[in-house]
Amino acid sequence: MLIGRLDRLPRRLVPRDLEARPLYVTEAGATVGVRGGRIEVRTKDKQLSSVRLVDVSQVAVFGNVQVTTQALRECFAREVPVCYLSYGGWLQGISLGLPSKHVELRRRQVVVAASTALEAARRMVEGKIRNCRTLLRRNGRPAPDGSLITLADCAVSAATATTTASLLGFEGAAARVYFGALPTMLRPELSLPGMAFSFEGRNRRPPADAVNCLLSYVYSLLVKDLVATTHAVGFDPYLGIYHRPRFGRPALALDLAEEFRPLIGDSIMVNMINNGEARPSHFVVRAGGVGLTADGRKAVLGAYERRLDVEVTHPTFGYRITYRRVLEVQARLLGAWMLGEVPDYIAFTTR
Repeated sequence: MLIGRLDRLPRRLVPRDLEARPLYVTEAGATVGVRGGRIEVRTKDKQLSSVRLVDVSQVAVFGNVQVTTQALRECFAREVPVCYLSYGGWLQGISLGLPSKHVELRRRQVVVAASTALEAARRMVEGKIRNCRTLLRRNGRPAPDGSLITLADCAVSAATATTTASLLGFEGAAARVYFGALPTMLRPELSLPGMAFSFEGRNRRPPADAVNCLLSYVYSLLVKDLVATTHAVGFDPYLGIYHRPRFGRPALALDLAEEFRPLIGDSIMVNMINNGEARPSHFVVRAGGVGLTADGRKAVLGAYERRLDVEVTHPTFGYRITYRRVLEVQARLLGAWMLGEVPDYIAFTTR
C-alpha cells in the first residue's frame, strides 16, 4: 500500500493485539520464580502473585527483586524480556536471551545512522510537535491561540529542516512554547508537593515538582518498552538516528519515544492530576526533589497500562489497535524504511 505498487488496494491486514500483558514486581525482597507453567512472585513468608506464563508479555522488576535462573530460561524460551529498573523507574538492564537474527536490519541501521538519518528524524520531530499541539488544543483551559499557532509553525519548520542542528533548534523552540502553556491543561485548584501549579518548565534529576516527577517516571516506562520493542524487531537500540549515540543511552528507543511522549506520557500525567488519581500522599519531597512513594508508583503503573490498552485508529493504515501495538508497528515501519521497503517513515499522529 505504501509503495503504491498495485493499482488496486492490497488485501487489508490488521495486526493482532496480544492478550499477554507485562508483569510488574515492585515489592522489595520479592523473588520471581516459575512452577507448573506459571510465574510466581513470593516473599519469604507469602506468595504475592501467580500468573500463567502465556499471559505475560514482559517482566519488569523494580529495585531489589530477584529473578531465578529457571524463570529466566522460561522467559528466554518464550521471548519474554525481563526488564530491571531502579525504584525510581530508571531502566538499568534487560535480559533477552539470544539476539535477533535480523542481521541485515542492523547493517542498514548503521548505514542510515551515518548518512540519511535526517529524513526520518524530521518526521519524528514533526510528529512530536503536532501531537503536543493536539494535546494542548484538546485539554487547554482555554487553549492559548498564540501557542497553537507557534507550534504549527515549528512543525512545518521541522519537516523541512536541512540540518540536525536546525532540527534541534525547532524542537527546542516548540518545547519552550508547549511546556510554557502546559499549566493551562491542569486544574488550577489542585495542589501537589513541590508545586502550587506554578509549573516553570521541564526539569529532572531530580524533578523539582510533582508534574515533572510524573513525567520522568512515565517517560522511563515508555523508553523501557521501546528498548524491548526495538530488540524484538531486530534493531540495536543504542544506535540512534536523531539522538546521538552515547555510552549507556538507548538512542533509537529515545528516537521512537519522541512522537509518543505527548500521546502517552503527557496524557497520563494530565489525566492523573485532573482526575485526582495523583494525590499528595503519592509524593515525597527530599533534598530539593520530588519522588514517588510505593503507592504512587503503583498508581502510575496502573495508569500507564490503561493508556497502552486504549485503542486508536492508525493514521496510515486505518485500522484500530492499542497504543501497546502501535509502538511495535512504528518500529517495524522504521525498519521497513531502513531496508528500502517503503519510501518514507511516517510518524504516528492523532487528530
